[in-house]
Amino acid sequence: MTNTVFFPGLGLEFELDRVAFSVFGHNIYWYGVIIAAGFLLAVAFGLWKCPKFGMDPDTITDAIFVVVPSAILGARLYYVIFNPAVCFTAEGSFSLLRAVAFWDGGLAIYGGVIATVVSALLFCKVRKVDFWSGMDITVYGLLIGQMIGRWGNFVNVEAYGGVTDLPWRMCSESIANELWRDGLLESNLAYESVLNGTLGVHPTFLYESLWNLLGLILLILLMKKGRKFNGQMFLSYVIWYGLGRAAIEGLRTDSLYFFGTPIRSSQMLGVVSAAAAIGLYVYRRRTAGPATPPLGSGAAAPAEEMGQVPAERPAEAVRTQEQNKEESGDGGDTDRR
Repeated sequence: MTNTVFFPGLGLEFELDRVAFSVFGHNIYWYGVIIAAGFLLAVAFGLWKCPKFGMDPDTITDAIFVVVPSAILGARLYYVIFNPAVCFTAEGSFSLLRAVAFWDGGLAIYGGVIATVVSALLFCKVRKVDFWSGMDITVYGLLIGQMIGRWGNFVNVEAYGGVTDLPWRMCSESIANELWRDGLLESNLAYESVLNGTLGVHPTFLYESLWNLLGLILLILLMKKGRKFNGQMFLSYVIWYGLGRAAIEGLRTDSLYFFGTPIRSSQMLGVVSAAAAIGLYVYRRRTAGPATPPLGSGAAAPAEEMGQVPAERPAEAVRTQEQNKEESGDGGDTDRR
């Protein structure tokens, strides 16, 4: 399960073993470890920043137990729907274990995102929580999870693009063999060129990881400026990720296709979701009203919005205020015209 992956234009070489360690004879794969690490960092960030969005950390914690299992199920279901062959053994018989074996690879991010949105909508409706604010904080976790999770694809040597001679091209024997098997190399010379590093493939896993990192930075900066309306961060994420994914998906050699058509399902979904989010962004910007709370980096949440009752003013302060009014001679009355 070891692969040698090298980037000849950058002078980098890696020995990648898919197995991280074993527990009682059961292999634990780096793919699962990396996904788990991304999840934990996403949760930690969400709990840290949720007060800025008027969200109770306990509510976020409760939502995690609903949303996360739904996201995993959705990610696997999306992958299986558009790649049903993964459910069958070499003999052609259906295998339930192969159908659910997401720990061995085969999670479609868009399926996870769709399931996250649906389960979050149901959770917010039941708990009477503002859906848009909930999704505004959730997208930071999505970006963190996607940014880190793509490195699981690197360890598995998957989710790469077509042949290129760019300086950051990625090469390995397994990549050359898969390209040859799938008829993506024109000749034996091209096959040898990938083996020796003259040619390589686009490291699209890296492209998407960096795209998500940039999106995370931009949304953090937007958070510091303050939201204009509830849902601004969520819709910004859908636009950003949709456009980036549509472009990157067009480079990949392992795309899932829309029911036998030449249309790449994730590319289509990226374009459609981005277009829908742009329209909804404009609509909510005009009609949704100000965000609650519209916090910037130095602002503090109003006590009422955070579910807190302001403390009573000290008696000394009240007396001082009354004395000042008496000394001014107006008795505290004001002109209410």
